[in-house]
Amino acid sequence: MSLSSSSAPAAGATLSARLGLTAPIIQAPMAGTATPALAAAVSNAGGLGSLGVGAMNATAAQAAIAQTRALTTRPFGVNVFCHAPARADADVEAAWLRYLAPEFERYGAKPPAALKEIYTSYLVDTDMQAMLLREKPAVVSFHFGLPAQEHIDALRAAGILLMATATNLDEARQIEAAGIDAIVAQGIEAGGHRGIFNPRAQDDRLGTLALSRLLVTHTRLPVIAAGGIMDGAGIVAVLALGAELAQMGTAFVTCPESAADAAYRQNLLGHDQVSTTHTAAISGRLARGVRNRLTALGEAANAPLVPDYPITYDAGKALHAAAKAHGDNTYGAHWAGQAAPLARALPAAELVAQLQAERAAVLRAMAAGPV
Repeated sequence: MSLSSSSAPAAGATLSARLGLTAPIIQAPMAGTATPALAAAVSNAGGLGSLGVGAMNATAAQAAIAQTRALTTRPFGVNVFCHAPARADADVEAAWLRYLAPEFERYGAKPPAALKEIYTSYLVDTDMQAMLLREKPAVVSFHFGLPAQEHIDALRAAGILLMATATNLDEARQIEAAGIDAIVAQGIEAGGHRGIFNPRAQDDRLGTLALSRLLVTHTRLPVIAAGGIMDGAGIVAVLALGAELAQMGTAFVTCPESAADAAYRQNLLGHDQVSTTHTAAISGRLARGVRNRLTALGEAANAPLVPDYPITYDAGKALHAAAKAHGDNTYGAHWAGQAAPLARALPAAELVAQLQAERAAVLRAMAAGPV
């Protein structure tokens, strides 16, 4: 479903109107965790469900889109990774494998002989680009940067609504100049990969509230707030700052429709405190997740440089698999935001309804004023 039909709302309408949403909620794409069942359930409940296809090839991504369309007639989004293709460095990769070798030995395993770039960047994935132009999902969103301008123009001409992640005002202005329809303001609180365009540039580490307000004030595009939003009160807060929608990832990880395994869910549920950290040790780019043995290895004083993204992921996945085979889940990529202790184990449709009820309750309390 694209938005190219003559019955689609005008481009000047709100994002909710353009997408036919009844809940101001986007389920974050979450590559590897979001599923067709999760995306469809959120869309059917009135929000915008999303698929993260950054770790897929075009064939797998097309199949995921088809599976989602079999479960919903509502709009949903597809997210791609626009990182610079990895730069291999044999010395850096060998040093990282030597560093991890004792961890593999704990489980009677050996590290890979060499590491490879396990995901293809959308910037150079012409098969994925062509597939999205054929399939025309309602929404395509970009993370880690933007593709070539001619491709952006082709997607827009196909009637696809475009979104892109910004972590600062400069990135937001690049998004605006490229003709993207909306900006996802990713605060430092957010779980998963930091969407900064240039991972070697200075990062001001802006929080969701500050970033959202900056982008609402200094750009003309609709803003979608992302990072640390887990309940109806959080949604009210970001909408009050001028964001049109709230994007929520960690809140949906613990839904039964997600692909999160039991250990991932256990790390998030039933805890008053869930300690998270930004680490590049798992994938090669900064991402916020639950602290574990692999994040600690990355923070150690003697840790060598990590290989480029996503080459590092090849080592991390192999180590996690070796440990998991022995019942140890302390090397997993359990991405989570700073407000993870607020996670709930609800089916996605029930969670959307609960978020809407909480939002309504907060608004009623605000309207009633102080007691």
